[in-house]
Amino acid sequence: MAKIKIKQIGSPIRRPEAQRKILIGLGLNKMNRVVELESTPEVLGAVAKLPHLVQVVD
Repeated sequence: MAKIKIKQIGSPIRRPEAQRKILIGLGLNKMNRVVELESTPEVLGAVAKLPHLVQVVD
């Protein structure tokens, strides 16, 4: 499968616990971190739930 790079652009401070757990599940927890993950439906769904905290980097 293809890989995508995900960058955290928002802070998890003052966010619901569910959103924090999604960030940790993606391997993110601090600002401006970038991770490279497989483009699976689970990962894409997690990114879709946090459009205000993460962005897909080219």
